[in-house]
Amino acid sequence: QVQVVESGGGLVQPGGSLRLFCTASGSIFSTYDMGWYRQAPGKQRELVARVTSGGSTYYADSVKGRFTIARDNGKNTVYLQMNSLKPEDTAVYYCHAQRWGRDISWGQGTQVTVSS
Repeated sequence: QVQVVESGGGLVQPGGSLRLFCTASGSIFSTYDMGWYRQAPGKQRELVARVTSGGSTYYADSVKGRFTIARDNGKNTVYLQMNSLKPEDTAVYYCHAQRWGRDISWGQGTQVTVSS
């Protein structure tokens, strides 16, 4: 069973930056589409960014120009660089792996808090 594990969350002031990491087990990481989702208290989980197995990227409008997703297939890792953070970015961030539109695995989540 494939496992994905997130790290890199924490507390940051508005305008600051954080980088999230997600590492997946297994030998076919390069075939997965990898995404970052987030869920704030009282809200539904939403897709923040995705990078496909072919390297195409997608960003939610709310994070375009501030967040960057990237993958390193040699390290089975996907990154989410978050700049110019806002209080409304506060949420639990989840890593997700899928292939051919089917869920492979969800991470346990990492908390990001943007507050002064």
